Amino acid sequence: MVQISALRNKAKQFWHNQNGNTSIIYALTIVPTLLAVGAGVDYARYATVTTHLQSAIDAAALSAAMPGKFTDAERLAAANASFAANLSTGAASGYDVKPNFSIKNKVVVASASADVPTVLMHLAGVSDLEARGLAEVGISQDKKAEIVLVLDYSGSMAEVSGGQVKYEAMQVAAGKLVSDLATSNPENVKFGLVPFSHHVFTTLDEGHAIGKKSGKWTGCTQDRPYPYNMSSDTPDGSEDSQWNHPMAPDHAAWDCTGYAPRHLKIQPLTDKFKSVTGQLEKMKPYAWTHISLGVEFGFHVLSPNAPYIGGVPFGDPDTKKYMVVLTDGMQTEPAFGPGGIRNVDQGEKNLAELCNNVKSKDITIITVAFDLDDSDTRKRLSSCASGAENALVADSATDLSLAFESIRTAIATQTYLRK
Repeated sequence: MVQISALRNKAKQFWHNQNGNTSIIYALTIVPTLLAVGAGVDYARYATVTTHLQSAIDAAALSAAMPGKFTDAERLAAANASFAANLSTGAASGYDVKPNFSIKNKVVVASASADVPTVLMHLAGVSDLEARGLAEVGISQDKKAEIVLVLDYSGSMAEVSGGQVKYEAMQVAAGKLVSDLATSNPENVKFGLVPFSHHVFTTLDEGHAIGKKSGKWTGCTQDRPYPYNMSSDTPDGSEDSQWNHPMAPDHAAWDCTGYAPRHLKIQPLTDKFKSVTGQLEKMKPYAWTHISLGVEFGFHVLSPNAPYIGGVPFGDPDTKKYMVVLTDGMQTEPAFGPGGIRNVDQGEKNLAELCNNVKSKDITIITVAFDLDDSDTRKRLSSCASGAENALVADSATDLSLAFESIRTAIATQTYLRK
C-alpha cells in the first residue's frame, strides 16, 4: 500500500508540474508556424512568376495580332518567338513552361502554364503551385485608338507601397503600356498625358487664358468656373470660359514654380511615343489632389475642340477613345460649382458629373484606385468607370503592374478587332 500511495503522489506531481510547458507548446506550434511563413514565401514567388508569365503571354498575343496581311502560320510563329524572347529572362525563366497559341475567328488565343515548386509548403503536401497566363486579342484591322493617361502626381505618390515608391511603379507600368501598344500598332495609336495634382501645367493659345490677348500662355491652372468645367467646349471669349483663375487662398503656397522642374506638363495626343515614355521617366510628385481637374483636361485632350485639337471627332467609327484615370488619394483641392461655390465637396460632385459627360461621348473610362484607403473615393472611381470591369483596384506595385497588363489587353482587344 505504501508503494502504491507513493506512486500515486508521484503521478499527481508530474501531472501538475508546469516546468517545460513552454517548450512543449513551442514544439507543437513550430510546424504550423513554419508552414504559414513558408506559404507566404512560396506564394510571393508564385505571384511573381504569374506576373511574368502573363506579361509574356500578352506580348505574344499582341505580336500575333500585328497589323498586316500575314498567314495564321506566320502569326503563330511571331507569337512563339515573342514568348520565347520575353521568357528568357525574368521570374518565369528556367521553369518548364507550356505555351499554347491558336487563332479562331480572327482572334489570337494565347495561354501558358508552369508548375512552381514549393519549399516549405511541401511539408503540408503541396509540392507545387500552377501559374497561368491567358490572353485573347483580335487581329488588327487598322482600327485606331486615342488614349490619355490622367495620372495623379500629388505629394502622396512619393510614398512607398509594397516596397516600391508609388510614382515610380506607376511610371514603369504606364511606360510599358505605351511601349507595348505602340510596338504592336504604331500607325494607329496615339497617347496623351495629363499629370495632375492641385493644378495642371499646360500651354494654351491666346484667348484661352485670362489676361492673355495674344501669343501663347504657359502656366498652371485650376478648373474653369461651372458649368464650363463640365465640358470639352472651347473658350467662347468670356472670362468664365477661360482658364488661369486665381488660386484658392488656402492653397496659394503651392505655386506654379514646382511644375516645370518636375516635368508635370500636359502632353497632347501624339504618336511620338518616346516623348511620352521619356516624360513618364522624368515626372515627380508635387502638392495636393484635384481629381476632377485631371478628368476635365483629359476630356479636352481627347476632344477635337481647341485648345488641343489632336483628337478625331467624337463618334468616329474607326477610332476608340480611352481615358485611364489613376489616383492614390481623395479630393483635397476646392473646385468651382453652381453659383460661384468653390470647395472640396464640389470637386467630388464635379467628378461624377464629368465622368458621365465623358462617357456620353463614347469615351471608355478606366479607373485605377492605387493604394487608396478612402472607401468613398473608391466608390466614386468605380462609378466613374465604364462598367465594373474597367474599375480596377491596385493595393501594391505588383497589383498595379497586373492592372496595366489588363488595361493593355482590353484596349488591344477592343481596338484591333473591328466590330
